Amino acid sequence: MERRGSMLDNGKINTRQLTILVVLFCLGSTILIVPSSLTSIAKQDGWIAAIVGIMIGMLMIIIYVKLANRYPEQSLVQFSEWIVGKWAGKLIGLLYFGYFFILAALVLRNVGDFITTIVMPETPIQAVHLLFLVIIIMGVTLGIEVCARTAEIFFPWILFLIVSLVIFLLPQMKWERIQPVWEVGSNAIVHGSLSVLGIPYMELVVFLMIYPAVSQQKMAGKAFMKGAMFAGIIIVLITVLCILVLGWDFTSRHAYPSYTLAKKIHFGEFLQRIEVLMAVIWMLTIFFKLALCFYVSVLSLAQVLRLSTYRPLIMPLALNLIVLSLVVYPNLIYFKTFVSEIWVFYALTFGFVLPALLLMISSFQKRKGEL
Repeated sequence: MERRGSMLDNGKINTRQLTILVVLFCLGSTILIVPSSLTSIAKQDGWIAAIVGIMIGMLMIIIYVKLANRYPEQSLVQFSEWIVGKWAGKLIGLLYFGYFFILAALVLRNVGDFITTIVMPETPIQAVHLLFLVIIIMGVTLGIEVCARTAEIFFPWILFLIVSLVIFLLPQMKWERIQPVWEVGSNAIVHGSLSVLGIPYMELVVFLMIYPAVSQQKMAGKAFMKGAMFAGIIIVLITVLCILVLGWDFTSRHAYPSYTLAKKIHFGEFLQRIEVLMAVIWMLTIFFKLALCFYVSVLSLAQVLRLSTYRPLIMPLALNLIVLSLVVYPNLIYFKTFVSEIWVFYALTFGFVLPALLLMISSFQKRKGEL
Protein backbone atom coordinates (compact mmCIF):
# COMPACT_ATOMS: atom_id res chain seq x y z
CA MET A 1 0.00 0.00 0.00
CA GLU A 2 1.24 3.51 -0.81
CA ARG A 3 2.10 5.18 2.47
CA ARG A 4 2.22 8.74 1.16
CA GLY A 5 -1.13 10.50 1.70
CA SER A 6 -3.03 13.23 -0.07
CA MET A 7 -5.10 15.96 1.58
CA LEU A 8 -7.19 16.67 -1.57
CA ASP A 9 -6.62 20.30 -0.56
CA ASN A 10 -3.34 22.01 -1.37
CA GLY A 11 -3.78 24.61 1.38
CA LYS A 12 -1.18 24.81 4.15
CA ILE A 13 -1.49 26.24 7.64
CA ASN A 14 1.25 27.16 10.11
CA THR A 15 1.44 26.15 13.77
CA ARG A 16 0.08 29.48 15.01
CA GLN A 17 -3.00 29.03 12.85
CA LEU A 18 -3.39 25.46 14.14
CA THR A 19 -3.33 26.74 17.74
CA ILE A 20 -5.96 29.37 16.93
CA LEU A 21 -8.22 26.85 15.17
CA VAL A 22 -7.98 24.48 18.17
CA VAL A 23 -8.90 27.32 20.58
CA LEU A 24 -11.88 28.46 18.49
CA PHE A 25 -13.06 24.87 17.96
CA CYS A 26 -12.95 24.20 21.71
CA LEU A 27 -14.84 27.38 22.57
CA GLY A 28 -17.49 26.83 19.84
CA SER A 29 -20.41 25.13 21.57
CA THR A 30 -18.67 24.87 24.93
CA ILE A 31 -18.80 28.38 26.40
CA LEU A 32 -22.55 28.61 25.90
CA ILE A 33 -23.85 25.17 26.91
CA VAL A 34 -21.22 23.32 29.00
CA PRO A 35 -21.36 25.48 32.21
CA SER A 36 -24.99 24.37 32.61
CA SER A 37 -24.07 20.65 32.33
CA LEU A 38 -21.10 21.05 34.69
CA THR A 39 -23.09 22.77 37.45
CA SER A 40 -26.14 20.51 37.16
CA ILE A 41 -23.93 17.60 38.25
CA ALA A 42 -21.05 19.15 40.26
CA LYS A 43 -22.98 22.21 41.56
CA GLN A 44 -20.63 24.96 42.82
CA ASP A 45 -17.68 22.60 42.18
CA GLY A 46 -18.41 22.72 38.44
CA TRP A 47 -15.17 24.62 37.87
CA ILE A 48 -13.20 21.78 39.51
CA ALA A 49 -15.01 19.27 37.28
CA ALA A 50 -13.99 21.41 34.29
CA ILE A 51 -10.32 21.28 35.37
CA VAL A 52 -10.47 17.48 35.82
CA GLY A 53 -12.08 17.06 32.38
CA ILE A 54 -9.46 19.29 30.76
CA MET A 55 -6.60 17.33 32.37
CA ILE A 56 -8.02 14.03 31.07
CA GLY A 57 -8.64 15.69 27.70
CA MET A 58 -5.00 16.69 27.45
CA LEU A 59 -4.05 13.01 27.85
CA MET A 60 -6.34 12.21 24.89
CA ILE A 61 -4.49 14.79 22.80
CA ILE A 62 -1.17 13.04 23.54
CA ILE A 63 -2.62 9.95 21.80
CA TYR A 64 -3.65 12.07 18.80
CA VAL A 65 -0.22 13.69 18.55
CA LYS A 66 1.58 10.34 18.77
CA LEU A 67 -0.60 8.93 15.99
CA ALA A 68 -0.17 12.02 13.82
CA ASN A 69 3.62 12.02 14.28
CA ARG A 70 3.80 8.40 13.10
CA TYR A 71 1.99 9.29 9.86
CA PRO A 72 2.72 13.00 9.26
CA GLU A 73 1.64 13.02 5.61
CA GLN A 74 -1.60 11.10 6.18
CA SER A 75 -4.97 11.96 7.65
CA LEU A 76 -6.89 9.79 10.13
CA VAL A 77 -8.80 8.02 7.33
CA GLN A 78 -5.62 7.37 5.33
CA PHE A 79 -3.44 5.99 8.12
CA SER A 80 -6.33 3.83 9.37
CA GLU A 81 -6.12 1.94 6.06
CA TRP A 82 -2.35 1.69 6.46
CA ILE A 83 -2.60 0.30 10.02
CA VAL A 84 -5.50 -2.19 9.79
CA GLY A 85 -5.69 -2.86 6.05
CA LYS A 86 -7.73 -1.49 3.18
CA TRP A 87 -11.24 -2.72 3.97
CA ALA A 88 -11.12 -2.46 7.76
CA GLY A 89 -9.54 0.98 7.31
CA LYS A 90 -12.35 2.05 4.97
CA LEU A 91 -14.90 0.89 7.55
CA ILE A 92 -13.17 2.99 10.23
CA GLY A 93 -13.09 5.89 7.77
CA LEU A 94 -16.85 5.60 7.16
CA LEU A 95 -17.52 5.41 10.91
CA TYR A 96 -15.50 8.58 11.43
CA PHE A 97 -17.33 10.28 8.57
CA GLY A 98 -20.60 9.47 10.38
CA TYR A 99 -19.22 10.85 13.64
CA PHE A 100 -17.98 14.08 12.04
CA PHE A 101 -21.24 14.54 10.15
CA ILE A 102 -23.43 14.01 13.24
CA LEU A 103 -21.18 16.42 15.14
CA ALA A 104 -21.65 19.01 12.38
CA ALA A 105 -25.45 18.51 12.56
CA LEU A 106 -25.44 18.98 16.35
CA VAL A 107 -23.38 22.17 16.07
CA LEU A 108 -25.68 23.56 13.36
CA ARG A 109 -28.70 22.76 15.54
CA ASN A 110 -27.02 24.60 18.45
CA VAL A 111 -26.87 27.68 16.22
CA GLY A 112 -30.52 27.36 15.24
CA ASP A 113 -31.70 26.80 18.83
CA PHE A 114 -29.78 29.80 20.16
CA ILE A 115 -30.99 32.20 17.46
CA THR A 116 -34.64 31.08 17.59
CA THR A 117 -34.75 30.89 21.41
CA ILE A 118 -32.84 34.02 22.41
CA VAL A 119 -32.25 36.40 19.50
CA MET A 120 -35.08 36.02 16.94
CA PRO A 121 -37.80 33.78 18.43
CA GLU A 122 -40.24 34.27 15.54
CA THR A 123 -37.74 33.22 12.84
CA PRO A 124 -38.13 29.65 11.48
CA ILE A 125 -35.17 27.50 12.50
CA GLN A 126 -34.86 26.19 8.92
CA ALA A 127 -34.12 29.73 7.69
CA VAL A 128 -31.40 30.18 10.31
CA HIS A 129 -29.79 26.85 9.38
CA LEU A 130 -29.90 27.65 5.68
CA LEU A 131 -28.38 31.14 6.00
CA PHE A 132 -25.63 29.97 8.36
CA LEU A 133 -24.81 26.99 6.17
CA VAL A 134 -24.39 29.21 3.09
CA ILE A 135 -21.43 30.90 4.82
CA ILE A 136 -20.05 27.52 5.90
CA ILE A 137 -20.24 26.22 2.31
CA MET A 138 -18.28 29.26 1.12
CA GLY A 139 -15.59 28.66 3.74
CA VAL A 140 -15.27 24.92 3.07
CA THR A 141 -15.14 25.47 -0.70
CA LEU A 142 -12.26 27.93 -0.27
CA GLY A 143 -10.34 25.37 1.83
CA ILE A 144 -8.55 25.02 5.15
CA GLU A 145 -5.94 27.70 4.44
CA VAL A 146 -8.54 30.44 3.92
CA CYS A 147 -10.45 29.34 7.07
CA ALA A 148 -7.22 29.43 9.10
CA ARG A 149 -6.29 32.91 7.86
CA THR A 150 -9.79 34.17 8.65
CA ALA A 151 -9.52 32.70 12.15
CA GLU A 152 -6.22 34.52 12.58
CA ILE A 153 -7.93 37.85 11.79
CA PHE A 154 -10.85 37.33 14.21
CA PHE A 155 -8.90 35.74 17.09
CA PRO A 156 -7.58 38.98 18.70
CA TRP A 157 -11.09 40.46 18.65
CA ILE A 158 -12.55 37.35 20.31
CA LEU A 159 -9.90 37.55 23.06
CA PHE A 160 -10.62 41.27 23.50
CA LEU A 161 -14.35 40.58 23.92
CA ILE A 162 -13.70 37.79 26.48
CA VAL A 163 -11.35 40.02 28.52
CA SER A 164 -13.92 42.86 28.36
CA LEU A 165 -16.62 40.49 29.62
CA VAL A 166 -14.48 39.45 32.61
CA ILE A 167 -13.59 43.05 33.51
CA PHE A 168 -17.22 44.24 33.31
CA LEU A 169 -18.38 41.37 35.56
CA LEU A 170 -15.82 41.90 38.34
CA PRO A 171 -18.18 44.08 40.46
CA GLN A 172 -20.93 41.41 40.25
CA MET A 173 -18.88 38.51 41.64
CA LYS A 174 -19.80 37.03 45.02
CA TRP A 175 -17.16 34.62 46.30
CA GLU A 176 -19.50 32.95 48.80
CA ARG A 177 -21.34 31.37 45.84
CA ILE A 178 -18.39 29.09 45.09
CA GLN A 179 -18.24 27.77 48.67
CA PRO A 180 -17.96 25.23 50.17
CA VAL A 181 -15.31 23.83 47.85
CA TRP A 182 -15.43 20.07 47.09
CA GLU A 183 -18.81 19.71 48.83
CA VAL A 184 -20.28 17.35 46.20
CA GLY A 185 -17.46 14.81 46.49
CA SER A 186 -15.12 13.13 44.03
CA ASN A 187 -17.75 11.01 42.25
CA ALA A 188 -19.88 14.00 41.25
CA ILE A 189 -16.82 15.96 40.14
CA VAL A 190 -15.60 13.09 37.94
CA HIS A 191 -19.13 12.62 36.57
CA GLY A 192 -19.36 16.34 35.85
CA SER A 193 -15.98 16.33 34.13
CA LEU A 194 -17.43 14.04 31.45
CA SER A 195 -19.39 17.02 30.09
CA VAL A 196 -16.28 19.01 29.21
CA LEU A 197 -14.49 15.84 28.13
CA GLY A 198 -17.24 14.98 25.65
CA ILE A 199 -17.56 18.61 24.47
CA PRO A 200 -15.02 19.59 23.27
CA TYR A 201 -11.93 17.47 24.11
CA MET A 202 -12.85 14.13 22.57
CA GLU A 203 -14.15 16.01 19.53
CA LEU A 204 -10.60 17.28 18.88
CA VAL A 205 -9.97 14.04 17.00
CA VAL A 206 -11.20 16.03 13.97
CA PHE A 207 -7.75 17.66 13.84
CA LEU A 208 -6.22 14.34 12.81
CA MET A 209 -7.87 15.03 9.45
CA ILE A 210 -6.23 18.47 9.23
CA TYR A 211 -2.80 17.56 10.63
CA PRO A 212 -1.17 16.84 7.22
CA ALA A 213 -1.93 20.44 6.16
CA VAL A 214 0.36 21.84 8.90
CA SER A 215 3.57 23.10 7.30
CA GLN A 216 5.79 22.74 10.41
CA GLN A 217 5.09 19.15 11.37
CA LYS A 218 7.71 18.96 14.16
CA MET A 219 6.06 21.83 16.04
CA ALA A 220 2.45 20.82 15.31
CA GLY A 221 2.02 18.65 18.42
CA LYS A 222 3.15 21.45 20.72
CA ALA A 223 0.80 23.91 18.94
CA PHE A 224 -2.09 21.44 19.30
CA MET A 225 -1.47 21.04 23.04
CA LYS A 226 -1.05 24.79 23.54
CA GLY A 227 -4.39 25.55 21.85
CA ALA A 228 -6.26 22.92 23.88
CA MET A 229 -4.77 24.17 27.16
CA PHE A 230 -5.47 27.83 26.41
CA ALA A 231 -9.09 27.01 25.50
CA GLY A 232 -9.37 25.00 28.73
CA ILE A 233 -8.34 28.03 30.78
CA ILE A 234 -11.08 30.11 29.11
CA ILE A 235 -13.68 27.36 29.71
CA VAL A 236 -12.78 27.22 33.43
CA LEU A 237 -12.87 31.04 33.60
CA ILE A 238 -16.36 31.23 32.03
CA THR A 239 -17.61 28.47 34.37
CA VAL A 240 -16.22 30.29 37.43
CA LEU A 241 -17.85 33.53 36.26
CA CYS A 242 -21.22 31.80 35.86
CA ILE A 243 -21.01 30.38 39.39
CA LEU A 244 -19.76 33.60 41.03
CA VAL A 245 -22.24 35.92 39.30
CA LEU A 246 -25.34 33.75 38.73
CA GLY A 247 -24.90 30.99 41.33
CA TRP A 248 -24.68 27.28 40.49
CA ASP A 249 -28.44 26.68 40.79
CA PHE A 250 -29.39 29.32 38.20
CA THR A 251 -26.51 28.25 35.94
CA SER A 252 -27.64 24.61 36.03
CA ARG A 253 -31.26 25.49 35.16
CA HIS A 254 -30.56 27.86 32.28
CA ALA A 255 -29.84 26.58 28.76
CA TYR A 256 -27.38 29.41 27.96
CA PRO A 257 -26.01 30.67 31.30
CA SER A 258 -23.02 32.54 29.84
CA TYR A 259 -25.37 34.61 27.65
CA THR A 260 -27.47 35.43 30.73
CA LEU A 261 -24.19 36.26 32.47
CA ALA A 262 -23.52 39.01 29.94
CA LYS A 263 -26.99 40.47 30.58
CA LYS A 264 -25.86 41.30 34.12
CA ILE A 265 -23.47 43.94 32.82
CA HIS A 266 -24.72 47.53 33.02
CA PHE A 267 -23.14 50.84 33.96
CA GLY A 268 -25.85 53.41 34.54
CA GLU A 269 -27.84 54.36 31.46
CA PHE A 270 -25.00 54.57 28.96
CA LEU A 271 -23.64 51.00 28.89
CA GLN A 272 -26.32 48.31 28.58
CA ARG A 273 -27.25 45.30 26.45
CA ILE A 274 -23.65 44.03 26.65
CA GLU A 275 -24.93 40.47 26.10
CA VAL A 276 -24.28 41.18 22.43
CA LEU A 277 -20.58 40.66 23.35
CA MET A 278 -21.26 37.04 24.30
CA ALA A 279 -23.45 36.54 21.23
CA VAL A 280 -20.66 37.83 18.96
CA ILE A 281 -18.00 35.68 20.69
CA TRP A 282 -20.16 32.59 20.38
CA MET A 283 -21.26 33.17 16.79
CA LEU A 284 -17.65 33.65 15.66
CA THR A 285 -16.29 30.62 17.53
CA ILE A 286 -19.14 28.32 16.50
CA PHE A 287 -18.72 29.37 12.87
CA PHE A 288 -15.17 28.00 12.89
CA LYS A 289 -16.21 24.86 14.78
CA LEU A 290 -18.98 24.10 12.28
CA ALA A 291 -16.73 24.94 9.31
CA LEU A 292 -14.08 22.49 10.59
CA CYS A 293 -16.64 19.74 11.35
CA PHE A 294 -18.22 20.03 7.92
CA TYR A 295 -14.83 20.29 6.19
CA VAL A 296 -13.50 17.08 7.78
CA SER A 297 -16.84 15.32 7.04
CA VAL A 298 -16.52 16.10 3.34
CA LEU A 299 -12.78 15.38 3.32
CA SER A 300 -13.11 12.02 5.13
CA LEU A 301 -15.78 10.75 2.73
CA ALA A 302 -13.76 11.91 -0.29
CA GLN A 303 -10.70 10.05 1.03
CA VAL A 304 -12.67 6.86 1.72
CA LEU A 305 -14.03 6.99 -1.84
CA ARG A 306 -10.57 7.87 -3.23
CA LEU A 307 -11.85 10.98 -5.04
CA SER A 308 -9.41 13.46 -6.58
CA THR A 309 -11.20 16.42 -4.93
CA TYR A 310 -13.73 16.81 -2.11
CA ARG A 311 -15.65 19.77 -3.61
CA PRO A 312 -18.34 17.77 -5.55
CA LEU A 313 -19.51 16.36 -2.20
CA ILE A 314 -20.08 19.76 -0.56
CA MET A 315 -23.60 20.56 -1.83
CA PRO A 316 -25.14 17.05 -1.43
CA LEU A 317 -23.77 16.75 2.11
CA ALA A 318 -24.86 20.31 2.97
CA LEU A 319 -28.47 19.51 1.98
CA ASN A 320 -28.37 16.34 4.07
CA LEU A 321 -26.87 18.29 6.96
CA ILE A 322 -29.84 20.68 7.06
CA VAL A 323 -32.27 17.74 7.30
CA LEU A 324 -30.20 15.90 9.95
CA SER A 325 -29.82 19.05 12.05
CA LEU A 326 -33.61 19.33 12.29
CA VAL A 327 -34.16 15.74 13.46
CA VAL A 328 -31.00 15.11 15.51
CA TYR A 329 -32.82 15.97 18.77
CA PRO A 330 -36.37 17.20 19.50
CA ASN A 331 -35.82 20.02 22.03
CA LEU A 332 -33.35 21.73 24.37
CA ILE A 333 -34.33 19.67 27.43
CA TYR A 334 -33.58 16.46 25.54
CA PHE A 335 -30.31 17.95 24.28
CA LYS A 336 -29.11 18.79 27.81
CA THR A 337 -29.69 15.19 28.93
CA PHE A 338 -28.17 13.89 25.70
CA VAL A 339 -24.97 15.93 26.25
CA SER A 340 -24.42 14.89 29.86
CA GLU A 341 -25.54 11.25 29.69
CA ILE A 342 -25.20 9.91 26.12
CA TRP A 343 -22.92 11.99 23.88
CA VAL A 344 -19.86 11.54 26.09
CA PHE A 345 -19.91 7.75 25.62
CA TYR A 346 -20.47 8.05 21.88
CA ALA A 347 -17.62 10.55 21.64
CA LEU A 348 -15.47 8.25 23.81
CA THR A 349 -15.62 5.57 21.10
CA PHE A 350 -14.25 7.90 18.42
CA GLY A 351 -12.21 10.22 20.61
CA PHE A 352 -10.40 7.59 22.69
CA VAL A 353 -11.17 3.91 21.97
CA LEU A 354 -10.47 3.87 18.21
CA PRO A 355 -7.41 6.21 18.30
CA ALA A 356 -5.92 4.23 21.23
CA LEU A 357 -6.57 0.96 19.38
CA LEU A 358 -4.94 2.30 16.20
CA LEU A 359 -1.92 3.50 18.19
CA MET A 360 -1.55 0.11 19.91
CA ILE A 361 -1.72 -1.81 16.59
CA SER A 362 0.71 0.64 15.01
CA SER A 363 3.18 0.25 17.90
CA PHE A 364 2.90 -3.53 17.73
CA GLN A 365 3.56 -3.48 13.97
CA LYS A 366 6.62 -1.29 14.48
CA ARG A 367 8.07 -3.57 17.19
CA LYS A 368 7.31 -6.63 15.03
CA GLY A 369 9.11 -4.98 12.10
CA GLU A 370 12.16 -4.30 14.27
CA LEU A 371 12.48 -7.93 15.42
